[in-house]
Amino acid sequence: MKKKDEIKKMLAILDREYPQPKTSLNFKNPLELLVATILSAQCTDERVNQVTAELFQNYRRAEDYAQAPLTALEEDVRPTGFFRNKAKSIKGLGRALVEGHQGRAPETLEELVKLPGVGRKTANVVLGAAFGQPAVVVDTHVGRISRRLGLTAHEDPVKVEFDLMDQLPQDKWTNFGFQMIYHGRKICTSRKPKCEICPLSDLCDFARSK
Repeated sequence: MKKKDEIKKMLAILDREYPQPKTSLNFKNPLELLVATILSAQCTDERVNQVTAELFQNYRRAEDYAQAPLTALEEDVRPTGFFRNKAKSIKGLGRALVEGHQGRAPETLEELVKLPGVGRKTANVVLGAAFGQPAVVVDTHVGRISRRLGLTAHEDPVKVEFDLMDQLPQDKWTNFGFQMIYHGRKICTSRKPKCEICPLSDLCDFARSK
């Protein structure tokens, strides 16, 4: 685990480098973000945004997803890959929201993760980006960089999430996740991280070990 002064420096650098982090997914309400995040599994945010530009015009309410023929929904999300499973999840999501939440996305992690297709990562994206609640998003970028920085030794995303919650100030949880995603795409890539230009290199266990 990192020392508190190192974490403070790390967060200050991230705030300087990525001052207004947010999800790259386009959305106007929590329902749209739920659907977009489900579609983003094994798919780029850019492709998801291309698909949802039309999808969100045709499906505006949870009821629309719940009542849609599964084959039609499959075709609408086909470009995002794994379209059959995603369409099934989204249709189930719509039905669950209609039947249990008056068609609205719930605002707690416990309720969100009970919805079809919604795991902790998706739930935390929605809590942080749509509802403004403190939430640690752990995707592959966040997990990888957190291990390199020495913030966790775990591979399991849930264990990484809890390690980060233990060490980071709560008011930094949401921003940290999105900042790590930016940083992972720009500098701390999986195969060839650009440690020589990384502003976090002096605080990074991985960079110091090279």
